[in-house]
Amino acid sequence: MSTDAKTEILERLAGALSDHPQAPEIPRAYRRHSELSREEIVDMLEDRLLDYKANVFREAAETVAERIASQLGASARYVIPEGFDTALLPEDTAARRVIVDPNDSRGASALSVRELNRVDAVVTSSTVSCAQTGTIFLSGRPDEGRRAITLVPDHHICIVPLETVVELIPEAISRVEPTVPTTMISGPSATSDIELERVEGVHGPRTLDVILLG
Repeated sequence: MSTDAKTEILERLAGALSDHPQAPEIPRAYRRHSELSREEIVDMLEDRLLDYKANVFREAAETVAERIASQLGASARYVIPEGFDTALLPEDTAARRVIVDPNDSRGASALSVRELNRVDAVVTSSTVSCAQTGTIFLSGRPDEGRRAITLVPDHHICIVPLETVVELIPEAISRVEPTVPTTMISGPSATSDIELERVEGVHGPRTLDVILLG
């Protein structure tokens, strides 16, 4: 095709596009900032998570290790990301703890998917939680780890610091780095077939324990 012919085609396309009616501007009058109190926001998040069949516990720094020990049980082997604060963990579980180090020589994780599948649980922190939808956001920070460690083990214990709880989706999104892989969790993994039979554990952990830490 000659240069003149290409130019003619492009000019015709430009003319056609200029004649096409422009889409109307979409109004964005939704709320961007919560007007609720901190207590109301946390209560809303807890209510949503319980409705999604997650287990929710409110703990202080002095009691969180005891709660984690209780949820893990006496023999569970569990994973933590390399940046997780081990001061929050029960000391007597150290022998059952596997720290996933992204700098490990085997790659992004010290455990393969098959090895992760043989681990009983994972304990992580979280980036932000949206009370409006009951959604916890993980963004791969050092205390949250790579996506696989929270999607493969059957039991996820997730720490949600109260200062990271917001009411609205716009507030939550503003706290997440837009270029990083983000996992959004609303309760334990569950799906339903055409007959509405609920099946748990297909796409992630069957059990989600959320610890609201404040």
